[in-house]
Amino acid sequence: MTSGPGSTATPGSPATPGATAGSAPPTLAPDPGGLAHVFAHGPRNKGKIVALTFDADMTADEGGRAAAGEHFDNPALISALRALKVPATVFMTGRWAEQYPDQARSIGRDPLFEVANHSYSHYAFTGDCYGLPTLSGDRVRADVERATTAFRTAGVAHPVPYFRFPGGCYDDRARRAVGGLGLTAIQWDVISGDAFATDADAVVRQVLDGVRPGSVVVMHCTRSAAPTTERVVRAVVPELRAQGYRFLKVSEMIAAARGGS
Repeated sequence: MTSGPGSTATPGSPATPGATAGSAPPTLAPDPGGLAHVFAHGPRNKGKIVALTFDADMTADEGGRAAAGEHFDNPALISALRALKVPATVFMTGRWAEQYPDQARSIGRDPLFEVANHSYSHYAFTGDCYGLPTLSGDRVRADVERATTAFRTAGVAHPVPYFRFPGGCYDDRARRAVGGLGLTAIQWDVISGDAFATDADAVVRQVLDGVRPGSVVVMHCTRSAAPTTERVVRAVVPELRAQGYRFLKVSEMIAAARGGS
């Protein structure tokens, strides 16, 4: 099993050209054997650019907890990103979109953001992935497609063709299933540490210590599991801007890696 941000394979030939106004988001051609290419960070030599990404996690079996009052959304975080004018990519599970359709639609229609696929169920695509339930191999493709259906039902008309593996865990079988759907797999090179964190300052330090030109940072858009993330964003964004960083969506980071602007 391969997991986490360790894969930084050289991008393959682009399946679509670099992102420009009105064009399709750029993707990266599958690796040999039809395995989805794994993109963990952008170019290190294109100036101080960084992509903030947020996983809107909700597993398929957490509906009862949501009904009992647990919050898997984080509208204050989205409001902070809007106030700070920070473009971002939200990796959303289909179950999250079903639970919060108005928020999913609002995020999906805001040009500041892009919505990408994080599976429907947030069940693991491999065994031994942080205790997540595991999907059998024959259910992986259907789970990804079900998420896309949930997005469209919620009103997210144009999700970008990127996928983040639940838990960041994947193997060749999982990559082949995702690659067969024409998706580029997106990992990260900076783990924020916001999941289940209670010390926002520690998360801020971890992000600032980890960011390099071209970094992709993983955070979460889930109040119950990542309660400090709004505060982290409000601290990190001004500091990175003071250091000269410019924020990009993942689509723009991939375009930069392919030689675009």
